[in-house]
Amino acid sequence: MNGLDNWLKTPPGRYALAWEQAQFDAVVADIFGYHALQLGLTAAIDALAANRMPHRWRAALTAPDEMQADATGAPAANPAPRVALIAGPAALPFPEASLDLIALPHTLDLCPDPQTAQAALHEAGRALVHEGCLIVTGIDPISLWRLSGALAGASPAGNKPVTPRRLRALLRDTDLELQAVRRGGHGFAPCAWRDEARLDRWGAHLWPALGALWCAIAVKRSRGAILVGPAWKTQPAAAGAQAGVAQRTEPMADSLSR
Repeated sequence: MNGLDNWLKTPPGRYALAWEQAQFDAVVADIFGYHALQLGLTAAIDALAANRMPHRWRAALTAPDEMQADATGAPAANPAPRVALIAGPAALPFPEASLDLIALPHTLDLCPDPQTAQAALHEAGRALVHEGCLIVTGIDPISLWRLSGALAGASPAGNKPVTPRRLRALLRDTDLELQAVRRGGHGFAPCAWRDEARLDRWGAHLWPALGALWCAIAVKRSRGAILVGPAWKTQPAAAGAQAGVAQRTEPMADSLSR
């Protein structure tokens, strides 16, 4: 976490946070439900800020600053935003099919190996309801930013970042269906960040695959799910069906006397 945290304080890191915050705000604003979770980067990004679900939780991968103390025992200065819990991406403390939205900002980037990243995706699929949404952001090392040195220190040493192509492969064995991938960070000169937004607009059309930043949206499609309608909705009678004959219940003697 320290390497990524330090990189996020650099000019390219600050631009990445602003770009990702804009993507989260645009996507989660139109997602409805009751329960949403953000796992990771709770101090840098508020992925659920634009969402209107009544229950929104922020979970940290490690103990935030507000739960830590320095060598003298005093609380750390500038405490991180309050989080609801600390959890690992492969073991979420939520029942199956209980969350409508899960946001993973750079969470897969911090997984030590592809197996852990795939386990995190399986766990997200388990906790999401049918038609629930998963939003993931990450860094693509195959980009112009890497050629210019802007990604130095962005990934933990020895870690193999999850690219959009690898994410698509990891999702094949899950109930999650990739819907869209947004790309950013198409510039080449890391010192001219004021021009990066303009380069993103051009790069999204001219060289989209070379963007250093990505935001993926996936939806859970439960295999074999059956949508059950309300009980009061009955099937309409078929046209031309033969009407039933009402039976007479009056006594035979009364019938003959008439």
